[in-house]
Amino acid sequence: MKHPLPAFSIALSLLVAAIPATAQTEWLEQLDESLVVQSANAWFRSDLSGLLDLELYSIDQRPPGLVFADDDIFFNPRLSLFLDARFGDHFYTFAQLRLDRGFDPGSVPDGDARFDEYFLRYTPLDDARVNFQFGKFATVVGNWVERHYSWENPFINAPLPYENVLVLTDHVAPSGPSDFLARRNRPAGDNKSTWIPLIWGPSYASGGSIFGLVEKFDYALEFKNVGLSSRPYAWDATHHGWDGAVVSGRLGYRPNAAWAVGASFSHGPYLLPPEDLLVAGGPRKGTFKQTTVAQDIRFAWRHWQLWAEAFASRFEVPNVGDADTLAYYTELRYKIRPRLYAALRWNQQFFSDISNGVGGMEPWDRDIWKVDTALGYRFDRHLQGKLQYSYNHQEGSIQQGEQLVAVQLTVKF
Repeated sequence: MKHPLPAFSIALSLLVAAIPATAQTEWLEQLDESLVVQSANAWFRSDLSGLLDLELYSIDQRPPGLVFADDDIFFNPRLSLFLDARFGDHFYTFAQLRLDRGFDPGSVPDGDARFDEYFLRYTPLDDARVNFQFGKFATVVGNWVERHYSWENPFINAPLPYENVLVLTDHVAPSGPSDFLARRNRPAGDNKSTWIPLIWGPSYASGGSIFGLVEKFDYALEFKNVGLSSRPYAWDATHHGWDGAVVSGRLGYRPNAAWAVGASFSHGPYLLPPEDLLVAGGPRKGTFKQTTVAQDIRFAWRHWQLWAEAFASRFEVPNVGDADTLAYYTELRYKIRPRLYAALRWNQQFFSDISNGVGGMEPWDRDIWKVDTALGYRFDRHLQGKLQYSYNHQEGSIQQGEQLVAVQLTVKF
């Protein structure tokens, strides 16, 4: 196990070095104003903004979660550009362009550029009761998505349910229970190109949704081309079509400004082509579903903020049967000073028993727990720094990067 102190020294040095840069962000105020275009009567308005993230990771090998880099210490820059445009009172459009080393750190080492989001929203009424949205956008499930951008996220990475790689695949059908259970003895870090998590980050799949706010209730229903666990390349409808649509939704209740609770669901096929060729003589594509139900809660009081989510998901695995998993996390942030906060997140995931094919029952994956800690400092309205240390442990002899140290500097414009 690698000792984390050298990585902490590097991370702290970077954060300290950023302090003098605060005085250099004044020019971003002028940049903000120059990136706004508005018609004389204010019928049309567009705003270009962005986030520049500079991240440094120090990890135990094999890399944990959806970190793909092979180096013990690696640099991960990311530029996200956002274009918002409004046309009158009823039409709104949004696009997000990202330049980075892959949607997940290190997944495209030589660099990548792509549109992660683009959608058109129509609000037919003069209030927020009904909205229609079409395009490629984040899922409505849960409450982490609304704070998943680096400026709002108290941590550098996502909670465990959004990035813990399971022994499930969306491309290759196991030959039977013994083949499926044998995957537990293979390192997930060597199989991230074919294995999937319960939900892949914000799940920017393509489709349409209807959502709104009615008094203290908010609702959302979406139809997407792929499921919550599908990998990023399949999110774009040009890569994966509509022959297996997935439906998801959420109902939320906000009794007051401090509390918000919600319940979500999702149902639809999770296997991607050419899986229909690999289940010889069996059911065709779209037969094997992922069904997920989730609960979420948010609370804020003075210097404290709390978020929590719990997911129960069932995967119908070819030649095996139902594989169930339960995952949850609780996240707490405390504002020490107006610009300084500390955050703590506890995560766990459990797996059901399935038949091993020889008369016994065994868990289909390894139970895991994880603790994330972070310190964040907002130098001004344009510059933010974070320092994170995470430790996780999985049942069994194979560990997936028990320790992670990361630092992130974010420039917002």
